[in-house]
Amino acid sequence: MPAFTGASAWINSSPLEPADLRGHVVLVDFWTLTCINWLRTEPYVRAWSRTYRGDGLIVIGVHTPEFSFEHDVELVRQATVERAIDYPVVVDNDYAVWSAFDNHYWPALYFVDADGIIRDQHFGEGRYEQSERVIQRLLGVDRPLDDVEGLGVEAEADWDNLRTPETYLGYGRGEHFASPDGAGFEERRAYHLPAYLSLNQWALAGDWTIGREKAVLEEPGGTIAFRFRARDANLVLDRSAPEPIPFRVLLDGDPPGLSHGVDVDEQGAGVLREGRLYQLVRQHDRVAERTLQISFEAAGAQAYVFTFG
Repeated sequence: MPAFTGASAWINSSPLEPADLRGHVVLVDFWTLTCINWLRTEPYVRAWSRTYRGDGLIVIGVHTPEFSFEHDVELVRQATVERAIDYPVVVDNDYAVWSAFDNHYWPALYFVDADGIIRDQHFGEGRYEQSERVIQRLLGVDRPLDDVEGLGVEAEADWDNLRTPETYLGYGRGEHFASPDGAGFEERRAYHLPAYLSLNQWALAGDWTIGREKAVLEEPGGTIAFRFRARDANLVLDRSAPEPIPFRVLLDGDPPGLSHGVDVDEQGAGVLREGRLYQLVRQHDRVAERTLQISFEAAGAQAYVFTFG
């Protein structure tokens, strides 16, 4: 296992050196605060840390940012509090630890034995039972597995009804853009919604600038529309405006009612306060193909990526 050198900061711990970890089984968890895939794995990592801490397990989270605003150490601290993370977290703003592990994914788990040798690894969601068995084997314990259930944005995806992929709004990785006349890159432009959106297409209305990693609203009242099929619809947002930005979500032109997400009320009202993932929609009784619209009352809203579950 590489040393955790080059860290920008440590949270919940002073810096840990190889000597501090010697004789312990270590689970290294690479994450970034807006990643829905990581959010859905975190209940398991949190549970394993608490269950096996007394047996000698040390969990170390490594926060390596995907988006520029995720370099803010205070946002990372806030995320650790909101997710009830009490194990050490390395703030890896310069990708030093990421590079040392030759890692390429969020989330990524590395299972390290008491001699400091990486014995297993897993990328993405799932494989929870096998991962916990690996921890038990490295610790030399054998007992019933943790009973874990994610809630809110941490809930497991409804894979049977998930038909819409993660979709970036910046031109660096963007696709399926459907506003008439196409997109302009790095320039302010007035956009309009098309008469019809096909499944997995999205569009803008109002004055926006589409940059490499985000779309930025230049005038109040701008809208993003997305045609999707999934139980949950989430959007990573940040703001450049000095004050929080109220927004409103509609489903097929109406308030979402009981299909509202945790960051929206039944009338579709929400507030963009800080950079993070916002859950806009959660369908309950029946998952159907829907058109989501989110409109912002002020300029300065920054939209990065839609994710679904």
